[in-house]
Amino acid sequence: MSNEPAGDDPAIVCDNLVKIYKTGTLEAIALQGLDLVVERGEFVAIVGTSGSGKSTLLSILGGLVTASAGSARVAGSDLLKMSRRQRIAYRRHKIGFVWQQAGHNLLPYLTASENVQAPMALAGVSRSRRRERSFALLDSVGVADRADHRPDHLSGGEQQRVAIAVALANRPQVIFADEPTGELDAKSADDIVSVLRTVNEQHEVTVVVVTHDMRLAAGVNRTVALRDGRTSGEVLRRAGLDADGAATTVAEEFAVLDRVGRLQLPSEYVDALALQDRVRLTLAEDRINVWPDRPGSGTPFADPNAPTESPSHE
Repeated sequence: MSNEPAGDDPAIVCDNLVKIYKTGTLEAIALQGLDLVVERGEFVAIVGTSGSGKSTLLSILGGLVTASAGSARVAGSDLLKMSRRQRIAYRRHKIGFVWQQAGHNLLPYLTASENVQAPMALAGVSRSRRRERSFALLDSVGVADRADHRPDHLSGGEQQRVAIAVALANRPQVIFADEPTGELDAKSADDIVSVLRTVNEQHEVTVVVVTHDMRLAAGVNRTVALRDGRTSGEVLRRAGLDADGAATTVAEEFAVLDRVGRLQLPSEYVDALALQDRVRLTLAEDRINVWPDRPGSGTPFADPNAPTESPSHE
């Protein structure tokens, strides 16, 4: 399996992705036609409440479970058409994983250096090259001085740094991180976000993080929100200047319009206007207005073309 990027194709493309879990006669729909594109080199956070589908999405993209319908491509690999052998090669060469719990990332009886070397050994890399690369990777994540220590002699933050080095061992195109800061204190969590950003920039690897940590989500260029098994919104961040001319980060929030024209209104908007059941839409020259429906209120709706001060959401 080639480990070279597939031209200018996106790193990740999910098209109408569906996942249904079956237990006896019961069915639970985890993903309901999810669409997602992640370009090569992006640093993306995926957020959502419990049950939103983010863990299922990560499991599919990581080659751990198979989607029920739709399509998913990562680094040029079609995840719904891979054989068992191709799936193993995909996980070994094209992607890297960082889990929340150190026990899922590191073998307890190996040193940090030996843990980093293990994936390379499975890939047939020579011993001398394994040692050289393991030291370089540990140095790049700031724990070269802990190379000869086993996990139980490392702090939680150091263990996650080593886990990131392990994920990089076989030069993956994409790294998936599942709650990488979930068990860390605030300072260690901030350090891990910084390390992931450095990895993204210096190793030119796409990084996708699933997280509840909004500080982590605020530190990436793009945050994708899931709700009810679909992408519901995005926040894009870019460098800008404040009123005094100082450098700052500008964040813009967007709703996501799917292929059939559906979008999910932010929950805070829905709550603020007590929207429910149905809403009235009016088309203006440069926007769409969303109006509460008040059946039985006795107040007729105004002419949608008349000037108004009523609230609207674009």
